[in-house]
Amino acid sequence: MTIQQTSGPVAAGEGSASAATIDAVRFEHHPGWLCPGPGRARLSWTVVTPGEWQQSAYEIELHGPDGERRDTTGRVNSSESVLVDWPFAPLKSREQVLLRLRAWSDKGQATHWSKLVPVEAGLLEPGDWTARFVTSSWSEDTTPEQPSPFLRCEFAVRLGVTQARLYITALGLYEAQLNGEVVGDHVLDPGWSSYNKRLRYQTFDVTGQLREGPNALGAILGDGWYRGRLGFGGGRINIYGNKLALLAQLEIKYDDGATETITTGDGWQAATGPILASGIYDGETYDARLEKEGWSAPGFDAKDWSGVEKIEWDLSRLVTPPGPPVRRTELVKAVEISKSPSGKTLVDFGQNVVGRIRLTVQGEAGRTITIRHAEVLENGELGVRPLRAAKQTDRYTLRGGGVETYEPTFTFHGFRYAEIEGWPGDLQTDDLVAVVIHSDMERTGWFECSDPLVNRLHENVVWGMRGNFVDVPTDCPQRDERLGWTGDIEVFAPTASFLFNSVGFLASWLADLAADQYANGIVPYVIPDIMDRELPPMAAWSDAVVIVPWVLYQRFGDKGILAAQFESMKAWVDHLDRLTGEKRLWDEGFQFADWLDPDSRRINRPQARPTRIRRRRLILRTRRACFPK
Repeated sequence: MTIQQTSGPVAAGEGSASAATIDAVRFEHHPGWLCPGPGRARLSWTVVTPGEWQQSAYEIELHGPDGERRDTTGRVNSSESVLVDWPFAPLKSREQVLLRLRAWSDKGQATHWSKLVPVEAGLLEPGDWTARFVTSSWSEDTTPEQPSPFLRCEFAVRLGVTQARLYITALGLYEAQLNGEVVGDHVLDPGWSSYNKRLRYQTFDVTGQLREGPNALGAILGDGWYRGRLGFGGGRINIYGNKLALLAQLEIKYDDGATETITTGDGWQAATGPILASGIYDGETYDARLEKEGWSAPGFDAKDWSGVEKIEWDLSRLVTPPGPPVRRTELVKAVEISKSPSGKTLVDFGQNVVGRIRLTVQGEAGRTITIRHAEVLENGELGVRPLRAAKQTDRYTLRGGGVETYEPTFTFHGFRYAEIEGWPGDLQTDDLVAVVIHSDMERTGWFECSDPLVNRLHENVVWGMRGNFVDVPTDCPQRDERLGWTGDIEVFAPTASFLFNSVGFLASWLADLAADQYANGIVPYVIPDIMDRELPPMAAWSDAVVIVPWVLYQRFGDKGILAAQFESMKAWVDHLDRLTGEKRLWDEGFQFADWLDPDSRRINRPQARPTRIRRRRLILRTRRACFPK
């Protein structure tokens, strides 16, 4: 690659401007104004042209927030337009700049300059945080499920706000509200990571939600993956901690250059509300009669609310998310309402989805509607047997007095069917809608052929990926498991990389893999690792540490993935080298092997029975090893 300095308009002899334009400028693996990482996001762009185009050079300009040019790369002779290294000095925390770029073809034609694209750094150093984690001050018996804490504070804003950023995360899940309105369109933030080693925080532009005079900032917390029940065979609770906590820092800029910061700390208040219980596996219990109207708006009477306590936590573990958030991505209407043989009311949504049900209802105060979810029917009844110990049940108690709409906040289910109990009057299909949620990755791959059954199979794969890519790549979205099994994503990574731009999503998961990897190089079976002991190495499952980064490099050309994961990859290969010795053959110890018996349907054949028995013993041994009582 050679560099040639130019500036200003296209120089004579460099070719005339063509109809080609620069579009879709990205930072790392997702669009957006926030610069992830340590202030030097890699750049990608697309050239839109009516004819053929082969890039031969590019130029990138750096401008200040006022539009004044600060720096330029000059003309860089290169065909690279994907994940180009940040060409300027790294941004500092909160720094805002504008970028624009142009490119030349191999025939000497130049694009016009792109639009100025904003780039902004987050909080890059622990010292940038003046906020502290706060939690409710009351004592909790966290053995059973607990009500969700509601946290709030009020503050004044003067005239002349030019910008406001909310930096926020939680130990647990959170939904933030500002002046009575939900902040952003994410769900299940901050997601699931190896909380004690890396915790993602989110950044929201809330300039438009502030108002002159009194304001209020609040958040609801949920158990989520942090302290909720996780794992099969009954699982465990409080794996990462037993107290939910919020970290929030609202930074406001004024037109006179002054700044103001609102942080979690002294002066915040806490109470419980209508969410009486929330769990990933078991669902949410919500009593609308306990709603505190206006709790996140200024002027709310919080005299009965308690104070908060600060929690010491290492803020150096905070990181920006490398992948997209979980969002509501689609609504699926109910297609049929029927009665089961036992007289239960069943709703069919026509296909398996992952998310939750939003209901619209009117009835008397105190009536409780119970919604149970499952993927199949068994003998005409809701098929809950495959769920094992997961309840997948939401309960909503009406406040009465008008039309009410409810959608759970801190849970999700895998289902096609729902069993409804306690509905007032006649249930109609328009009363319910399935809200599909998953990590909001960009769709990149499609397939279609002349065989409708093959097309249907392909669509099933797409829906299966959407349902299992809810912040981490899981094995299932419905039963008491939903864990990031390494063997599963090792096999599925090539497909995932074809169907969706999954590299940012999987980069985050790989960072957790490196964080949770044992010191001897062995990889846990599930990432994030919730096992309570170090387990032996496992062929294929442990190999995900090498295979997944390599697949991402092959599919996306991202050498940064290999660089970030190199030490993790090397640690496993070195362990494997020690394990196999000079013979290079791993022929000792326990293995999952093929895991599922391909002859299981022929159980009545005598020669198949020993295989089936071995598989059952294998499952029992694995459960005992992972989750001993």
